[in-house]
Formats: sequence, C-alpha cells, structure tokens
Amino acid sequence: MTVTQDIVAKLWNLCNILKDDGVTYHQYVTELTYLLFLKMMKETDREKLLPEKYRWDRLLAINAEDRLDGYRTMLIQLGNSSHRLIREIFANASTFIKHPKNLTMLMENIDRLDWFEAKKEGLGDLYEGLLEKNANEKKSGAGQYFTPRVLIDVMVRLMQPKYGEVIQDPAAGTAGFLISASHYMQEQKDVFELKELDYERFKNSTFYGMEHVQDTHRLGVMNMILHGLDGENDSAGLIYGDTLSPKGQTLPRSDVILTNPPFGSKKGGGLPTRDDFTYATSNKQLAFLQHIYRHLKPGGRAAVVLPDNVLFEGNIGRSIRQDLMHKCDLHTILRLPTGIFYAQGVKTNVLFFTRGKGEKDNTKQVWVYDLRSNMANFGKTNTLKIADFAEFEKCYGSDPYGKAPRTDQGETGRFRAFTRQYIAERDDSLDISWLRDESQQDANTLPAPEVLATEAIEELEAALADLNSILTQLDPEAKV
Repeated sequence: MTVTQDIVAKLWNLCNILKDDGVTYHQYVTELTYLLFLKMMKETDREKLLPEKYRWDRLLAINAEDRLDGYRTMLIQLGNSSHRLIREIFANASTFIKHPKNLTMLMENIDRLDWFEAKKEGLGDLYEGLLEKNANEKKSGAGQYFTPRVLIDVMVRLMQPKYGEVIQDPAAGTAGFLISASHYMQEQKDVFELKELDYERFKNSTFYGMEHVQDTHRLGVMNMILHGLDGENDSAGLIYGDTLSPKGQTLPRSDVILTNPPFGSKKGGGLPTRDDFTYATSNKQLAFLQHIYRHLKPGGRAAVVLPDNVLFEGNIGRSIRQDLMHKCDLHTILRLPTGIFYAQGVKTNVLFFTRGKGEKDNTKQVWVYDLRSNMANFGKTNTLKIADFAEFEKCYGSDPYGKAPRTDQGETGRFRAFTRQYIAERDDSLDISWLRDESQQDANTLPAPEVLATEAIEELEAALADLNSILTQLDPEAKV
C-alpha cells in the first residue's frame, strides 16, 4: 500500500468519529474538504491566500471547548473571501459537526498524518483517492458524478489534448476529465519547459468546466487547486452554474470536449432555459449533446459518455442525432459494459466525434466497437481495468479524429463499420448490435426490475415533455 492509499484509508476511517453526529459519507467528505484545504495550504506554503487568523494553526490553537465556534466563524469569513477560489470552496459553508470533541479528534488525527511523504506522492492524488473512495461507497450517493478513472484516461488518451488548445467539460463533477487532460499534456511535455506566455495560457486559459451542484463544485475546485490548475482568469477553471441555463452559453468554443453528462430528465419535466438550442427537450443528455457539438470549434473533437436511449429515442431524439451527424463526423461509438455506472443494468456508450468545417453531411460512416456483449459483469468486485480497453484502443488507432486505418472485423468481431445510408434506413437509430450475447441468456445478468422501471419512467417523462414542447409551439395553451 502506498503512503497515499494509507492516508486515504485513515481519512475515510475518521468518518466513524462523526457517526454520533449523524453525518453521512458525502457530508463527511465535504467537511473534510474544508479541514484538508486549511491543512494543505499550510503544507504547500500557500497560506498567504488566507487571512492570518483563519489558518490551520490558529484554529488548532483555540481551546478545545471553543474550537467549534471558532471553526463556524472561520467558515463564514472564508466564504466571503476576496479570493475567488477560496470563496468558491467555502461558499455557503456550514459544519455538520455538533460536538466540539469530534472536531478536535478530526483535527488531531489529520495533523498526525505523514504529510511529508504525502507531498512527495502528490496531494492532488491523495484528494482524488478520497473522492474515488466516496464514489465507490453506495451509501454516499456520490457515484452519480464520478466517472471511473480508467475510462476517463482512455477517453483522454484517444483525444490527445495539446498545449494551446481549449479543453472543456460542461458537466464537470469533481473535475476528473480536466485533471486527466492536464496529466496527459504534461506527460507529453513538462509544463515548466513551456515559454512564459504558453505557460500562462496553460494555467489560465486552457481548462473550462461548469458544475451546478454546489457541494460537487466545491470538491472539484479543491481538486483542481491541488493539481495546480488554480488559474487567475475568472472566466476559466471550474465555474458554478447550470450549463443548460444561459450561463452555459458563456463557456468558450473548444478544441476538445470530454464529459459524462448527468442522466435522466430535467426536474419537473422543465426545458432548458437556454435560447440557443434548436431542439427543446427535457432529456438532459440530449440537451447536453446539443451544447457539446455547438461548442466545438470547426475541427474540434469530443468524447462523451451517453446512455443507450440517446442512440434510439425517436422524435426530437432522432432530430438531434441527425443534426449531430450533419454538423459532425460521428466516427466511433464504444458500447460500454453494464455495471460500471450507477445501478447494475444501466447501459452506456462513448460517442467520439469531430466538428466539421461545414454544416452538412459530415458523417459518412460510423464505426461501432461492442465492449458489452459476452463480457464479464463489472462492479465492485470486478472493476474496470486498463487491459479491458486494450483491443478497442488498438482498433481506434493513433489519430484522435478517428482517421487512422481501421479493419472491419465482420459479424464475429467487436469492431464494425456502418454507412450513413445504413443508419438512415434504420430510422437514424444508432443502437446497433450484431453479436449474439450469450451472457444475456442468464437471467441473473439482466437489469434489476427497479432499474428497468426507472429507465421506462424517465423515457416516458422525456417523451411527454418533448410532446408538450411540440404542442406548445403549435398552440401555446395545449398540453398533455
């Protein structure tokens, strides 16, 4: 076990201290973010960003019985900081701790950790390990915004982000895609070898993301700071806001978009409040898909995780797919195994596409890789590994735009090409499969009834919302 893994395990076990205070796992990670930020600012010699009386040692110096009151005051004051990133981490911050002794035990345990070795391995990796631990704990409810690290890294490697490009994640969660893109770029060339202007651009005008859940945004900002992505450009970095609102229009046209948009329909069946989408829909994935291909620069590329319903949904869903294939070269679809997101049985894909120079007929053929049929069940005991993607990465090739030579493996292989005409004859459905899935003959591998029910309800709600949208356009008073 590495020092980082050991510290993550110790930090996670500290949650037991707060059980008497009724603190949930996710609340605990948020609480820990406040305390770790103060401690890590000290360990990285960056406490100058904080007022002297609101620093780790000053809090630790307060009498134990008064420390909780001092901590509450500190959270409020830091939430009003003049520094944008400090203010965003502590925005509307409050503590879930009720007993002063529990705060003291937490702080003393954090103080005793091996911070010297942790810094050598990287505090950013430590914090990401904590976020991953939280996401894998079902009781935390955090899995909804955490994409498996292995999948993130595969998507980034295939897109090959470069210095000088603008990288965006419009559904950023805890910023995993942006941080992985940064790692990839620095593996190709050390950031400190850049010229001064290029370095400033990398720090301040490269990474853009938006997240509309405040606690998740807080974790993402902390994650970016610890990975050295705390630029000074107020329009860059991880912004708190709803991409499907007018604020999403402020995100820049980008060279690379990497994202895993939230699943389901907009609450209450409401439509996005943006006025720049051609197709109004309450289906969040379809709305995000429109944002993504509209926010790519000509020649820009994207890799996006989307559920199966995006591939086959009719009416507005079909229109959006047609628009996507007109405006972009949708060159590759990776059909992912079940069990890697949310509940067992939820089916997802990665769509890889490039924005065309023109607005029509950019998709000539779509290559589909089936990583779902006849695959082992993935889950907590059988996690996704890099080796599981090895053949797909080989088939995809070395060109980020999907232009490398490819071989059609035919009816018995996992990688096949389908012409645009073939797709049109299928009513523009991209839900294409050809392998006989022997694993589906076992009833135990079928989705749980509650999963099927949830999917059916969400699809029905989305269809009704789309129908209402169409009727309202014809008759403002009409509604189903």
